[in-house]
Amino acid sequence: MLALQRTVLLLVALVWAAQPTAAAWFEDVSAAVGVDFTYDNGMQGEFYFAEIMGGGAALFDFNGNGKLDLYLVQGGAIGPGIGPEDRELGDRLFRNDSYRDDNGQWVVRFSDVTEASGIDARGYGMGVAVGDYSGNGYPDIYVLNFGANQLWHNNGDGTFTDVTERAGVNDSRWSVSASFADLTGNGLLDLVVVNYVDYSFENHKRCRSTTTGETAYCSPSAYEGVPDSLFINNGDGSFRDASQQSGLADAPGPGLGVVVLDLTGNDKPDIFVANDGGPNFLWVNEGDGRFTENGFLAGVAVNASGGMEAGMGVDAADFNRTGLEDLFLTHMRTETNTLYVNLGDGWFEDRTNRAGLGTPSFPYTGFGTAWLDIDNNGWLDLIAVNGAVIPEPAQELAGAPFPYDQRNQIFINRGQAGPAAGFDEKTDQGGPAFDVMNVSRGAAFGDINNNGLVDVVIANINGPVQVLLNQSKARHNWLGLKLLAERDGRDQTGARAWLMQNGQKGLLRRSRSDGSYASANDPRVIFGLADSDDEQAVVVQWPDGQSEFFPNLAVNRYHTLIKGTGDAYPDKEGEAENDQ
Repeated sequence: MLALQRTVLLLVALVWAAQPTAAAWFEDVSAAVGVDFTYDNGMQGEFYFAEIMGGGAALFDFNGNGKLDLYLVQGGAIGPGIGPEDRELGDRLFRNDSYRDDNGQWVVRFSDVTEASGIDARGYGMGVAVGDYSGNGYPDIYVLNFGANQLWHNNGDGTFTDVTERAGVNDSRWSVSASFADLTGNGLLDLVVVNYVDYSFENHKRCRSTTTGETAYCSPSAYEGVPDSLFINNGDGSFRDASQQSGLADAPGPGLGVVVLDLTGNDKPDIFVANDGGPNFLWVNEGDGRFTENGFLAGVAVNASGGMEAGMGVDAADFNRTGLEDLFLTHMRTETNTLYVNLGDGWFEDRTNRAGLGTPSFPYTGFGTAWLDIDNNGWLDLIAVNGAVIPEPAQELAGAPFPYDQRNQIFINRGQAGPAAGFDEKTDQGGPAFDVMNVSRGAAFGDINNNGLVDVVIANINGPVQVLLNQSKARHNWLGLKLLAERDGRDQTGARAWLMQNGQKGLLRRSRSDGSYASANDPRVIFGLADSDDEQAVVVQWPDGQSEFFPNLAVNRYHTLIKGTGDAYPDKEGEAENDQ
């Protein structure tokens, strides 16, 4: 079986190498823009499990000047008796100092402002989540670690304060991803924390490579999964642990990825957790503070063959224009990534192979991922960043010090709705940045230079971070939205926006910062308009369920839409086609 798998991997690699070249979509500008950072996993030959999992990144506007700043999670020294005070390196905050030149073109620049910000995060870093839990109009940072987590409150003056203890959100288990979301409908952001496995230096196990028989990293099956956590916002700067009351504490699992959105059509945000080697969780919001786990019944716990997969990264969006948001998950080599198409009423179907996403992902182990419209033609594409967790045989036999390098991938939407919806792998068009092989983990997505094209930041284990600017030559038109609360100016993550077409709701996009793997994304909404340059109208459904109509929006710019300033819009049945 191992020989057969190697043969299949080689054949797929040869097919990939034979793809024709084209104009590059992305350019790695990390060095030029001033982002000098390498995630150090601290490996010393002991193969501690946390070393192989890597860290994440966040793109967010921490100072409210309309430009996306960058937060990068750091690892560092690891082992028994090593604490934060023993780590020389820590997480880094880079301020976006981009400007327009004399020709009106954006010149992207970042400055390291970690010290000035007051952030001193030296835990063994895994992930980062972003959300304005305090309602002061400035996004806060929750850092997830192998060990105690940290909540950094944004003071609004460029500085942050560690309020973990006061807020009551110090989950000391191995946490990887999290999401700030209003789960109770009171306008306050709650916090979902996804925990991985019960691993410590005391129960560390020795595992072997199937290629050489040498010591290697264990799989999550060597350890017990642990429950995820739910913290409800009290509105006074503190949270209460509702993990038991909500039901989340009743289901342990090896969680790595999370998205929070309404997946069941009841206008209440549900929680989807991608589990590594265990059934995925779909926690359905019952509206009374409790959640019911419904993954198997909904069709998202396992794949179409009934197999549990190594869920790492996850994102949700309406890729096929049905008005319903679908799920995409990244997995292990030889498993393929998985596409769950939303059929409505809380039902999903695995259409991975029909959509063309199975075979291309077979040789790779995916982590960070997102739906994004690379060229703004109106159809959502996919990026998956890859890096092995089991040694790559050729690299291992060649004596590579960290033999887990893989290429990242781009999947382009074919632009078809209904059963014909699918993708073609077009990684070759990504440019030299997608020729480089790394051990990629977290990926954050957002428009760094405010030109309407979504850019990508990729965090790599023991390799430099990649800041990839989208250089799409299509120059299609676009419409950008920043959706804010009326009371405090907070980003309304969870709000849904529809582009109006012929008097009816058309393209659907959602404001979100969660998803991917261990990372946080730009919460702004971008509609790709292809060649249309007409003024646009949108309907926004805010997280509390209220809908408003905003007409006469000029294209190729961002608009700030504030809740309560639009025209009331009565929702009508039948405005979104659900042609499956």
